[in-house]
Amino acid sequence: MPEFGEQTSAAEVLRPHAEDAFAAELAALAARDDRPRPARWKLSPWAVATYLLGGALPDGTVITPKYVGPRRLVEVAVSTLATDRALLLLGVPGTAKTWVSEHLAAAVSGDSTLLVQGTAGTPEEAIRYGWNYAQLLAHGPSRDALVPSPVMRAMTEGTTVRVEELTRIPADVQDTLITILSEKTLPIPELGQEVQAVRGFNLIATANDRDRGVNDLSSALRRRFNTVVLPLPASAEAEVDIVTRRVDQIGRSLDLPSAPDGTDEIRRVVTVFRELRDGLTSDGRTKVKSPSGTLSTAEAISVVTGGLALSAHFGDGVLRPGDVAAGVLGAVVRDPGPDRVVWQEYLETVVRERDGWQDFYRACREVSA
Repeated sequence: MPEFGEQTSAAEVLRPHAEDAFAAELAALAARDDRPRPARWKLSPWAVATYLLGGALPDGTVITPKYVGPRRLVEVAVSTLATDRALLLLGVPGTAKTWVSEHLAAAVSGDSTLLVQGTAGTPEEAIRYGWNYAQLLAHGPSRDALVPSPVMRAMTEGTTVRVEELTRIPADVQDTLITILSEKTLPIPELGQEVQAVRGFNLIATANDRDRGVNDLSSALRRRFNTVVLPLPASAEAEVDIVTRRVDQIGRSLDLPSAPDGTDEIRRVVTVFRELRDGLTSDGRTKVKSPSGTLSTAEAISVVTGGLALSAHFGDGVLRPGDVAAGVLGAVVRDPGPDRVVWQEYLETVVRERDGWQDFYRACREVSA
C-alpha cells in the first residue's frame, strides 16, 4: 500500500481524471490537430469538440464520445471558452454538467483538477485566496504567506478552472467572481497588489435550479457568463446508449464483468425513469403521476451499476430484473408517502400489463412489499 504523498499508478486509481483516463485519445488528437489553437490551449476548438462528441481520425483512431447530445451545444460551449466570456452549464440534476465541464477542462488545458466545489459553506477564500497563518504570524502579509485558490492559479497559469454547483455558494461569495470575470484581475488589498489573468484563462461553472435551497445568481454575475443549457436525452435510444457506455466504463474500473445480456434491463430502467419523469407512457396512451425525484440519467447509471455488482457477487453474472428492482425503488421513492403511492400505481397499471415485463414486475413487487 502506498504511503500518503506517494505516487499512485493510474491503474490503481478508482476514478482517474479525464486527462489521465483518456490520455491516449487526447495525444492522438494533439498529434493530428493542425488547426489554429487559442493561447495555451492543448487542442484546437475543433479537436476539443471532436474529443467531446467522438469521431474517427484519418489514421483510423477512434475517439469515443464523452457526451451524447446536440452537437451545436458543444460547439457553443467550446467557442465560448475561446473568448473572454466564462461558461455556465445549466440543467436539471443528472444532465452531465460536471462530466462535460471536466472533459472540457481536460481537452482545453490538459488539467481538470483546478476545481472549486460549491456548497452552502464555501468561503471567499475558496475563490480568492487564503493565508498560511504560521507564515502570516511570523513574517506578516507577504506573497509567501498567501495560499492561492484554484481560480488564482488558473489566472496566473492561463488555464481553465471549474466551479461546481455555483448556485449553492452564498450570494455574497458568488459575487467575488464579478471582478475576476469582468476585469480579469484579482485584487490583493492586504499587499497593495493584484493578480492579472494571462491569456488562456477561463472559467466553467455548473448550476441547476431544481434543488431546494439554491442561491440565485445576481444579474451582474449572470451577465458575465454565456449560458448553455444541457437537456435531458432527447430519445430513449440516446439515453440507453449513454447508460450503457457509462456503466461499461465504471464496471471496468471496478473489475466488474461486462453485461452483454444486460441491455434489456438497461432499457427497462431507462423506460421506467423516462415515463415517470414525463408523466406519460412511451406509447403516449397513458398518463402517469410523477414522483418527487428527478430520475435523471445519472441515477439510471447508478441503478444499473449497482445491479451489475449484485449480479457479479451474488448471482450468475447476468443482469436480471431482481438485480435492478431495489435500485429502481430507491430512486423513485424518495418521499415514502406520496412517492410510494405513485410507484404502486405505476407498477399495477403500466408494468403489470406490459408484454415481456412479468419478471420485472414480480421483482419490483417483491422489493416493494
